[in-house]
Amino acid sequence: MRKNTFVICLTYFVFSSSFAQTNLPYLGETPPSDVPKVFAHGVISQENRSEFGSIFSKDGTEFFFAIDNNKAEIKYSKWTKGSWTTPTTIIGHATYSYNDPMLSPDEQRLYYISDQPRAGQQNGNYDIWYSERRTDGWSEPINAGNAINSPKNEYYISFTADGTMYFSSNKHTTDDNNNDFDIYVSENVNGVFQEPAKLSSAINTTAYEADVFVAPDEAYIIFCSRRKEGLGRGDLYISHKQGNGEWSEAKSLKAPINTERHELCPWVTSDGKYFLYTSNQDIYWVSAKVLEE
Repeated sequence: MRKNTFVICLTYFVFSSSFAQTNLPYLGETPPSDVPKVFAHGVISQENRSEFGSIFSKDGTEFFFAIDNNKAEIKYSKWTKGSWTTPTTIIGHATYSYNDPMLSPDEQRLYYISDQPRAGQQNGNYDIWYSERRTDGWSEPINAGNAINSPKNEYYISFTADGTMYFSSNKHTTDDNNNDFDIYVSENVNGVFQEPAKLSSAINTTAYEADVFVAPDEAYIIFCSRRKEGLGRGDLYISHKQGNGEWSEAKSLKAPINTERHELCPWVTSDGKYFLYTSNQDIYWVSAKVLEE
């Protein structure tokens, strides 16, 4: 897995309320064009650390992202009393990493991945976990269970509007090819995740496929893959759901999205206007119109 000058004055990283009120959903940032730019340079995207997996709540008043300085943790900022709060760690541990935050469709659960061992396990392969929203914050980590997690690694989570989960895993790999991650889908039936199904060869190859974002209506998915024709260490690809229910052959998002660096952690805002992703260990954003092209 896993700076454009910031245009407003900051005091201890709290945003000016007069500016933020007119740009509430996106931390007061000037919206991007079809040219990607670093998101919230100096506040969210900072020097000498890595940022991953950024998401907003549907109403734009909560922002979640992960940072990685030897171990990953999830940070949070909230619009309250006319300003954005200083980002603080909400899911972290002295030993274990927590990364790839994603809200459930009802936003009552915060999902993420962690190398925290499950009960009775010694080693810490990455599993999918979640915390439940409470009046005083978030619960302790809860493992998503054996229907989703395997003895190997599970990465990144994304949901359709009806709660179907997309994620990646290397559970079917051999010991000499542990980087062959594939993308899976698990339906949610009455609150219970079903046996995951691996997506077709239009998506999955013998290369690495992970970090999948699915549109709420399941019209398209965006994911990271490491392929011979790629521009860098990992590129972003897109596939659309066709009329027959099959996925179209995945296509590279190309430049200026994909570069010689590593692009991953895709996410599209709930209003469909902006596309956020990680590149060169910073969070970038760009107009979502680039996806239409």
